[in-house]
Amino acid sequence: MTLSPWTSWPLRESLSREGVSDARMWIGRAVRAVVVAGLVWITLTGPRFTGWSLLAACAGMAATFLAFRGFFRMTADRRLWPSIGLFAVLEAAAFGFEFTGARAPAVVLWCACAITAMERLPLSVAVPCSTVALGAYAVVSHDNWMTTVATTAGLGLAGYVVRLDAEARGNAQRLLAQERAARKAEAESAALTERGRIAREIHDVLAHSLSAQLVHLEAARQLIQRSTDLEADRDQLLDRVVACRGMAREGLDGTREALSALRGEMIPVEDFLRSLTAAEGVRLEVRGAGRALPAEAGLAVRRVAQEALTNVRKHAPGARVDVRLEYARDDVGLEVRDFGGRGKPGELASSGSGYGLLGMRERAELLGGTLDSGPDEEGFVVRLRVPA
Repeated sequence: MTLSPWTSWPLRESLSREGVSDARMWIGRAVRAVVVAGLVWITLTGPRFTGWSLLAACAGMAATFLAFRGFFRMTADRRLWPSIGLFAVLEAAAFGFEFTGARAPAVVLWCACAITAMERLPLSVAVPCSTVALGAYAVVSHDNWMTTVATTAGLGLAGYVVRLDAEARGNAQRLLAQERAARKAEAESAALTERGRIAREIHDVLAHSLSAQLVHLEAARQLIQRSTDLEADRDQLLDRVVACRGMAREGLDGTREALSALRGEMIPVEDFLRSLTAAEGVRLEVRGAGRALPAEAGLAVRRVAQEALTNVRKHAPGARVDVRLEYARDDVGLEVRDFGGRGKPGELASSGSGYGLLGMRERAELLGGTLDSGPDEEGFVVRLRVPA
């Protein structure tokens, strides 16, 4: 056996009442109360103690009880020398009871000290202390030597079994505490993940809606600033205002959709894209056999499509746009391609945060997918692939 089990204290959980059921605790208390009451009755009702000796016996038993409680407390606090000192006091009390003729309390105290020391002290200290207590009992025992040897060996073994039981309970309590900490950390991680998901949904919905509104508001501002006849440009301004109102309505619908998505209530991706491309005047092509997509993958396709079309409106107004949705065996792909626009790049490109595609790429990577974007042929292309 290594040195550590001999020199280390039992687990703190083993020395406490943690993990002990209420029934077991009350049964132990009842047994101890009955034993103490019986010992007091046997000792004080005999003819040996009368007058002042009876008062001294009562005081000695009370002091012994307090010393025993102190021994429990010192071992629970892992204070070695005070524990050894109190054990010595208890042994002296046992000898005192034996010399005054109170044999029953002395025998019970020796046995209790041996078992308790084995349970609550480091083995390097518990074994000598238990040996001293059981040796004292064996010396004063009036039984034959075989009975005495069997009794002392049984008490020593009982003390070790009690120690093993306490250590098993302490290990169980420690494992339970670790499991609770792991579950708490897992719950906190899940909460952070869900908060991140909600934050991405809020960002994506608001970024799409508000950036689209900023495009039209910026166009209206430039129109007002450059116009020499506002009455003549009234129809164009009205168109911009109506477009902003439409974008606001779209943002509200997107918010409702995001809330529905967070609750797991979403329309199929294909239906969403058909509605979105119809509103934008964009051609949609679907390849592969359509199927229901996981919630996160479906949200990624939705948001990338919205962000890509918003960027087309901002950077290439009037461009022809093709959207392609492709169902593969293990994933789903989305491609949004524009072919140049009639607007001037840069006129409205400064609106928005500029982090839309970056956020989409982070969303795709979190799902184990990819998002690529950049100039292609006559315009710009955005390609998304996510596992589904």
